[in-house]
Amino acid sequence: MPRLLLTALLLILPFTLAAQAAKPAAAAPAAQAHPQVVMHTSMGDITLELYPDKAPKSVANFLQYVRDGYYNGTALHRVIAGYMIQGGLYTRDLQPKRTRSAIPSEADNGLSNLRGTIAVARGADPNSGTSQFFFNLVDNRRLDYVGNQSGLTWGFAVFGKVVKGMDVIDKIAALPTRGLGPFANDVPNPLVVVNVANVVGEEAPASAASAAAPAPAAVAPAPAAKPDKKHSKAKG
Repeated sequence: MPRLLLTALLLILPFTLAAQAAKPAAAAPAAQAHPQVVMHTSMGDITLELYPDKAPKSVANFLQYVRDGYYNGTALHRVIAGYMIQGGLYTRDLQPKRTRSAIPSEADNGLSNLRGTIAVARGADPNSGTSQFFFNLVDNRRLDYVGNQSGLTWGFAVFGKVVKGMDVIDKIAALPTRGLGPFANDVPNPLVVVNVANVVGEEAPASAASAAAPAPAAVAPAPAAKPDKKHSKAKG
């Protein structure tokens, strides 16, 4: 009898597992869709298309920050013409905000740091990316993944691209820069602020209004991540 019962269970198990696997498969089209985010900045609107199929952790992390209202009132604090624009951590007073835990790098996802793409900014550790991001102003293929030998060869994880508002990106890139607050240089003048960021098709987070104010005193002391240390002496 036990032998017959075991045989029956082994026959039923594949069908049970198949039925369980069928449920996620039915939701696959929604999971593969490319969500869009609009950043309403002080220089104009920037619309991003994200790639969860290529960079699921990076996209999920970015979307969570957007939905939390984290980016509202933050500055695009670093601009290097012919290279990149960086933001995602500092308030309009250039005070760093508290972040969630770092995420694993997805730089080896096959996406290249081409003009108009958005990538995860990080420190020397490839797996140190949190809230910061940068827009590539040109084709920065040297920032692509080439191997896991070091932080330099690891590259930077692209997770989306600008689909509307490259003219705004270029206007920001053309601004003069200066040293301000904790930064020795590369801060755009005037400072560019993300007033509100929201996921297309979703209501703006309830905290949007309050998030535009400077962050509270309890903030993370870590400096901003840099795509490439050779291009700036500033910590950020």
